[in-house]
Amino acid sequence: MLKSIQKRKNKLNAQRKARIRAKVFGTAETPRLTVFKSNKHFYAQAINDTEGKTLAAIDGNKLGLKANREDVKKIAEAFATELTSKNITTVVFDRNGYLYHGVVASFADALRAAGIKL
Repeated sequence: MLKSIQKRKNKLNAQRKARIRAKVFGTAETPRLTVFKSNKHFYAQAINDTEGKTLAAIDGNKLGLKANREDVKKIAEAFATELTSKNITTVVFDRNGYLYHGVVASFADALRAAGIKL
């Protein structure tokens, strides 16, 4: 891929992330749940933005799961149990610039099914 095209893609992705991030803010009661997906793995973390601390995190790579819809549902269930163990029932969802479909949507739906309010 040409460097100029990749620069433009990176710039547009950064703009999408900044636009979403300007609207979403996490507190201790309702942390910001942000997701990151690569071609192989899926990661999520709950962040308290007032203190700048990560309250809970999950790594699909360490669980041995891939970034597909079925495995992401398993990751969401494990993450929901971790959140409920830390008395977190409501989060603000930060899709991190990704479109809300596919893996990201299935992660959010599985979290809702596990009892976490988004």
